[in-house]
Amino acid sequence: MYENSSELAENKLLMLYVLKTIKDPISNTQLTEIILENNFINYFTFQQYLAELEESKFVEYHEANDKKLLILTEAGDNVLSLFKARISPSKISIIDEYIKEKIGSIKKELTIHADYTLGESDDSFIVDLKAIEDQTLLMELKLSVPTKNQATSICSKWKENPSEIYTNIINILIN
Repeated sequence: MYENSSELAENKLLMLYVLKTIKDPISNTQLTEIILENNFINYFTFQQYLAELEESKFVEYHEANDKKLLILTEAGDNVLSLFKARISPSKISIIDEYIKEKIGSIKKELTIHADYTLGESDDSFIVDLKAIEDQTLLMELKLSVPTKNQATSICSKWKENPSEIYTNIINILIN
């Protein structure tokens, strides 16, 4: 099914609107989630539109702390300002409500990083934990653990309560 040109334009404008509303750079995955969870566009069409927006220089990727994050360019902001009225008010309302509800978890995802990889020897895992604030690295901690269970557990605990863990580590190191 092909969309007409006004639907195509509205959907691209909606993607620009999300980036403007969030104000901070976000990952492709986060933008995809916002659009797909609200059933605006299917995944493949979304990725095509995103590539077209990038090609038109309305959005661009920036590297920040080993992550590729999307930002709205000045050109994208100008286009949005000129044509925002083409986005249906109901879609704007849905996006605004969604972002208001989820902004905490969106920002947390951008500031907290937890991952693990297989260590140099196959009997260990390297856990990499990071805390980032305003795109500045606050802390990075790399640990070697013997099991995958321990690695996933450490990553989960870090994601659940990073500020308490960060504060405890700082207190232990200072006191």
